[in-house]
This record gives sequence, C-alpha cells and structure tokens, in this order.
Amino acid sequence: MTKTTRRSVLTAAAAMTAAGIAEATPAAAQATPRPMFPVPMISIPIVGETQVFQVRRIYCIGRNYAAHAIERGSDPNREPPFFFQKPTDAIQNVAIGAVADHPYPSLTKNYHHEVELVAALKSGGSNIPAEKALDHVYGYALGLDMTRRDLQNGMAAEKKPWEIGKSFDHAAVIGPIHPASKTGHFEKGAISLAINGAVKQSSDLSKMIWSVAEQIAKLSEAFELKAGDIIYSGTPENVGPVVKGDVLLCKLEGLPDMSIKIV
Repeated sequence: MTKTTRRSVLTAAAAMTAAGIAEATPAAAQATPRPMFPVPMISIPIVGETQVFQVRRIYCIGRNYAAHAIERGSDPNREPPFFFQKPTDAIQNVAIGAVADHPYPSLTKNYHHEVELVAALKSGGSNIPAEKALDHVYGYALGLDMTRRDLQNGMAAEKKPWEIGKSFDHAAVIGPIHPASKTGHFEKGAISLAINGAVKQSSDLSKMIWSVAEQIAKLSEAFELKAGDIIYSGTPENVGPVVKGDVLLCKLEGLPDMSIKIV
C-alpha cells in the first residue's frame, strides 16, 4: 500500500485548486488579446507638420452642384443631400508637385473623373448645428472621387446599391491636408480639372448647393462624426471619361495643384 504523506495531500489539493481557478477564469483574463495580423494605418500628410492625419471614415456627398445634378438627371431645387462612403484604404496620396501614377481599375470601360474640395474633421458629434459645424474642421485638401460610371449606372438602373462604382482601390485620390488655421474656410473659389491641358470641369465653390457647414450638419443627423472623418464635398458639372495615358490636373483656388496620370 502506498504511504500517503501530508505533503502529497497538500500538493494534490493545490493542483486541484489551481485547475479549478483556471477552468473558472475567462480566456480573456488568461491571455492578452493580440491582433492576428498587422493592418496598415491609413493617413494623409499634413502640410508643414510632422504629424499625419489618420483617416477614420470617408464620406462623399452626391450631386452638390446644380449643373452636375442636372447632368445626372436630378432636380437640384428640391433634392436633399445624400451621402455614400468609400473604404479608407481607397486613399491614394498625391504629393505636391508630383504626377502620381493612377491605375485604371478593373471591370470598367467608362472611368470618370470628379474633382472636389475635401474637408478633414478634428472632432465631431451628433446633430451638429450648421453654425457650429466649421469648428470641427481641421483642414482642407483637393481630391478626386474617381468613379466606374458604367458600373454605377448599371447597378442604379437595376435599383441595386452602386457601391461597386464608387468604392474600389485608389478611388479616393487626395492631396495633402492644409490646416484651416492657415487657409481659412473655403466658401468660394475657382475649382477645375483639365485632361492633357484641356479644361473639362470649371466652376466655383460658391455654386455648391450645400455648403461644407451644412454637409457636416446633415451628416451628423445620420452618423456620429468623429476626428479622422473626411468629407468629399461634391463635384461640378462636366464629369467625363479618362483613358490610360491621360494626365489630369486639378486646381482649387487657395491650394496647390494636384496631378495624376492614368496608367
């Protein structure tokens, strides 16, 4: 017969107690959660700063210039603003003075340009009054809302979501952000886009149906806006197709030019 000692009894009891505690303790308390794989931070350079602007969400407003609304078959006098989103990793940063290669995307045979003012938020909230909205803007950039128009139109005709026409790799082209403390807020100013030297889009920010402040107010009724959100504020009329080899030059009064080449 095996002799049982006081030490062996205590050792066994301690082991059973430890096992019981481990069984009762949640897995989360036993090990710190770790990411399965790294996910890159999406950011936009800020002019004159070593810090970068981290992107949380990309919002876009549709048909925000009367003439563009008309060319898209809408009534600008009574249509309320509507919004859609792009994935954050659709961002393509374009440095000042560079002509960035922009890949022609898959699936489309009718790829369109849309030049826009972009507002970048440093704070947010819900149901923000329009008169307080610009307090949440950190700065502004020049952007391109690139669009697979045939896919957008095809899905719209079938009354299906047309995300595939707007949300894809490199669909959110953008220049660096300029702090509003240096540029002021943009309520007017010439905006244009040229292809191979020929001007295609030309208008003024004053012709926007909904101002940046009003866009922020309306968006905040539907979403809680936060720091890191950016808003593409709509494009003027005469959007149109681009092909490989085209060089696009975007201009906005008060900001440096932005240029890409379709490859």
